[in-house]
Amino acid sequence: MSASPEQSDAELLAATTAGDRAAFEALYRRYGPWLAVRLRYRCPDAALVDDAVQETFLAVWRGSARYREGGDVAGWLWQIGFRRLVDAIRGQRARDRLLRLLAGRRWTTAPSAEEELLLGVEYGDLAGALARLSPELRAVMQATVLDGLTTHEAAALLGIPAGTVKTRAMRARRQLRGDLT
Repeated sequence: MSASPEQSDAELLAATTAGDRAAFEALYRRYGPWLAVRLRYRCPDAALVDDAVQETFLAVWRGSARYREGGDVAGWLWQIGFRRLVDAIRGQRARDRLLRLLAGRRWTTAPSAEEELLLGVEYGDLAGALARLSPELRAVMQATVLDGLTTHEAAALLGIPAGTVKTRAMRARRQLRGDLT
């Protein structure tokens, strides 16, 4: 079915619920800009408003927002959009509080095994320490540290399970740490 401009809001919603993309696009073109303008009166953050509008229409498309037959579509969309905006604002405030809390903390960091390995290049006998690793451990260190592969990529390359890559990397780091310090 192709959506036409003369279709009622209820017809567009029914077609959208049935999975008609054209009806959904027509509904969005009809109400998306209107909803964005209304929500911008409530929140000056354009990104939050855009997210709320997107989440509103996503709820309509997925069918998670239920429309009561005979109701006002604009009012229904406004309610969904406003709730999504409030949720977004609350989430933003929670993230801001967490960032302020984290910014006020003093972090003590221990160098990672990779940092110690790179320091070993400058101050230690890295070649000797790597040569003392077993071939299995050396292959894992080559793939994950020197080549920069993820655990899953290294597992695929070496033909071993990802858990084995993690275990061998831990053993190699422990041995290198001992050899380079």
